[in-house]
Amino acid sequence: MNIRIAKFISNAGYCSRRQAEQLIVKNKVYINDEICRHPSQKVTDYDIVRVNDEILKMIKEIKLWKKYKPVRYISSTKDKLKRKKIYDLLPKGMPKVSSIGRLDYMSEGLILFTNKGEYSRYLELPSSNIERTYRVCVEGNVKQTYIQKINKGISIKKINYNKVKLNIEKVDGKSIWLMFRLREGKNREIRNICSFFSWKIIKLIRIGYGPYKLGRLKIGEIKQIKVKNND
Repeated sequence: MNIRIAKFISNAGYCSRRQAEQLIVKNKVYINDEICRHPSQKVTDYDIVRVNDEILKMIKEIKLWKKYKPVRYISSTKDKLKRKKIYDLLPKGMPKVSSIGRLDYMSEGLILFTNKGEYSRYLELPSSNIERTYRVCVEGNVKQTYIQKINKGISIKKINYNKVKLNIEKVDGKSIWLMFRLREGKNREIRNICSFFSWKIIKLIRIGYGPYKLGRLKIGEIKQIKVKNND
């Protein structure tokens, strides 16, 4: 093995590769008792990597958990506004994990956790072309012409959104349930699209991330699942 130190730290499950690079800049990372000076520095199986007095080891077995994120929780380890975090909901005894695919504060549903940062990175990269599925309850004038525009790809405030698979799932009085399937996953993509067409979002639930499904998971519940090889 001969890999970059930031990737090693991520694969050890300590933090994301980006966070690892920040630790290196702050001189928090040691290789064989010497300060690591650059994220591009490489290590082998024989090197001893230490971060904040903790010796790191590569994780060989990928472990994966799925959780039903409640609303009013942020998908982050820190928050300046001191809001509740999804990591606060993890049971005691779990290894260090990274979340896969963020959900914003008022969104709910499927969020994945893994002990291996590189697997998280793979599932999140646009080049991996992984489909995310959302059920969205809205109020407003949902025309088929609007849906056709969205499915072809639209530009909103100079931001281009690629093709989205959108269809009406059901109509329940004033409420309309939409099914969004997208692969790009730009920041607040669904909320920006709905706002553009003056659709008021009542509920936004992620029900699928690649081959992984929310299923019958209850709000706040977490369950370890098998890693699938056909992502």
